[in-house]
Amino acid sequence: MSRLRRSRLKRWLPGLLLVTPSIVLIAVFVYGMLGWNFRLAMTDQHDEISEGSRFVGLENFVALWDQERWGLSVRHAIVFTLVFVGGALALGWLLAFLMEKGIKGEGGFRTVYLFPMAISFVATGVVWRWLMNSGQGEQAVGLNRLFQAVGLGFLENDWFRGETWGMAAMAIPAIWQMSGYVMALFLAGFRGVPEELREAARVDGCREWQVYRYVVFPFLRPVTLSALIILGHISLKVFDLIVSVSGKQIITDVPAVFMWVAVFDAHDPAKGATIAAYIVLAVAVFVVPYLIWNARREKRS
Repeated sequence: MSRLRRSRLKRWLPGLLLVTPSIVLIAVFVYGMLGWNFRLAMTDQHDEISEGSRFVGLENFVALWDQERWGLSVRHAIVFTLVFVGGALALGWLLAFLMEKGIKGEGGFRTVYLFPMAISFVATGVVWRWLMNSGQGEQAVGLNRLFQAVGLGFLENDWFRGETWGMAAMAIPAIWQMSGYVMALFLAGFRGVPEELREAARVDGCREWQVYRYVVFPFLRPVTLSALIILGHISLKVFDLIVSVSGKQIITDVPAVFMWVAVFDAHDPAKGATIAAYIVLAVAVFVVPYLIWNARREKRS
């Protein structure tokens, strides 16, 4: 072995040995389990008792769309994703903008807005289940009682039990929990804009809103994309919040809850694996383009 190769080996070997255990664990328990799940989804193992299974290709993936509950859960997931992602981005951006303009006690406000993120979706769901209680009139509690007390009784509604806006209401607890995190991302983006660029724009005659439009907001595009990816993949996998608020009800069914029912209630491993495979593919639609874009961006820079 040449001296150059020995030198390279000495330089790379310690680091390689250090990361090898994590590489092996990820390969087995992440990518290995994903492969096993896709394999199971392509078999006819529709119970936990029969031994052996037959390869059926994409038959389960096609058959799933014939079930009304699957179509309903997909529609619910789309509504939840649109309201949750849009609401968290808008509220997080607004909070960060107010912080960026300068307010007294900014540190305290940051803590208050970020604190909900430290709470689990289960705890959030338990609290919001009471807040969004559908009882009205004399039986009203939570937000409906609050609306009565401040003279806004016309805002009382069924919340997550409503057929039309039920899933939109279900996104409110998620927005409440994640908007602080989005605020922190946008605030870091605002603070990352060089002050020299702002001053140069003002010297060139730009008004304050033009400074934001042509200088500050373009700097926020990577932050916006990152927040969109993070929120998008959370919304597609949401399970604990839904179950904590409404349980396993059809009216708030989403793919993750439907998968739980298929595997642990209906005891159909192939069907559950098929639903899980669809969830993974949906998350990949969000994540993979971002990874490619990020890799190209780093290569250009």
